[in-house]
Amino acid sequence: MIESTDHRAHYHARGYSALEGVAPGPLATNMLGLVDLLLTRPGAAQKAFRKPSVNERVCIELYSYHYPALTGFHWGLTARMCDVTGKRLVPTFGFFRVYQKGDVCTIHTDRPSCEHSLSMPLAYADDILWDFEIGEKFYDYETACALKAGHDFGEERYTTLKLRPGDAILYKGVNYRHGRMSPNPNRWSAHLFLHWVEEDGVHKEWAFDKQVLPKPAGYTFPAV
Repeated sequence: MIESTDHRAHYHARGYSALEGVAPGPLATNMLGLVDLLLTRPGAAQKAFRKPSVNERVCIELYSYHYPALTGFHWGLTARMCDVTGKRLVPTFGFFRVYQKGDVCTIHTDRPSCEHSLSMPLAYADDILWDFEIGEKFYDYETACALKAGHDFGEERYTTLKLRPGDAILYKGVNYRHGRMSPNPNRWSAHLFLHWVEEDGVHKEWAFDKQVLPKPAGYTFPAV
């Protein structure tokens, strides 16, 4: 088992850390089952179809704040991600996405609310691992914003990771280019993406993705 201090050293030296079993097999399967249950509600699946962003064809996508189970899982992982990064982190947003067979995920960097990002496959339809690539070059945020998304890293060196369902990669999303260059070999694959910013960092304004969240209202009890 890799010690947390080793994960932290690798994370700050290389911009990422591969984490085994973030969601052990049954947990990943049951989480996907809960999302599937949500998508069976009348009209829900149609609303979840999204135009391509980093992929080239329509996908199924859910924003975590629209589904409390995803938000709860995201927030619950925050302490562990603080341990990996050695930083005080605040959640921003998460989303669930299903890619089609043959999809690629263009090589890109992320928006400010993705200062620290986690990518985790929940299931591959045909149990074929789909490679995840991350570049080896650090870019400051302004330079990264000027880079165009592409289908490869050009001359930049990169690392390829094979993630099983429930495994994850935590990476500095705004500073390192990442994506999936090879076409998805499965009929579909389901993934969860979770993001954080540093509590006192340069992107702290994106805490909770600037959502206006409900405040505790207090509690009353019936008279005995």
